[in-house]
Amino acid sequence: MSDPMRPRAALRTAVVWEVLQNALERRVKATGRQALDVLDTGGGSGNFAVPLARLGHQVTVVDPSPNALFALERRAAEAGVADRVRGVQGDVRGLFDVAERGGYDVVLCHGVLEYVDDPAEGVRNAVAALRPDGVLSLLAAGLGGAVLARALAGHFTEAKQALDDPDGRWGTGDPVPRRFTADRLTALVEGAGLTVGAVHGVRVFADLVPGVLVDTEPGALDALLKLEAAAAELAAFHSVATQLHVLGETRGTPEA
Repeated sequence: MSDPMRPRAALRTAVVWEVLQNALERRVKATGRQALDVLDTGGGSGNFAVPLARLGHQVTVVDPSPNALFALERRAAEAGVADRVRGVQGDVRGLFDVAERGGYDVVLCHGVLEYVDDPAEGVRNAVAALRPDGVLSLLAAGLGGAVLARALAGHFTEAKQALDDPDGRWGTGDPVPRRFTADRLTALVEGAGLTVGAVHGVRVFADLVPGVLVDTEPGALDALLKLEAAAAELAAFHSVATQLHVLGETRGTPEA
């Protein structure tokens, strides 16, 4: 895999990039088009959009933050892909006020479902933006990772609160409104009419390993990346991942 992200940031994104790039390659082969139309809902400043544009794809980013869209415009210009990245202000709830229904080969919905009032509606809208045989990349906060992190920090009451809370929140100071299990995310994808092509745990170890170890120990980064990749596909580790990634594909699209 050619990871377009910075090496340290790759710890948080490598698994998603591996799955997403494979999906893009399949769509390129199936459509015969080198440039796909990609919709990135909640895409912010372009962490995924700009690298996707570097691969030659046309990317539309929908985000509610004007500041994020300004940063996106600047980042795309610096990367020389301003002609392949378009930012529009909006959100997944009112998606078709700013985006085309059924107009995209791939839709990214990363870090969105945690914050919307109705996650099922958000997924349905994302799916409705897909062309036939499209692909949905869904990334959301994992419940188990938050419970584990609070417990390892010595906040046992908060860990128990997150475990018991319907939304997976550890208290009133929790900045994340909602977290998910793998079963809940896959149910949302299937409920919107897609086939689940793959489920991966993201940041299984990366958030638990001291940064100084990764930055200073020779070979530690590469070894940790390999460990993350190996654990990501194993269902046993989905329950402790900081994030969960689900690849949804329309019924006619071959699985990964």
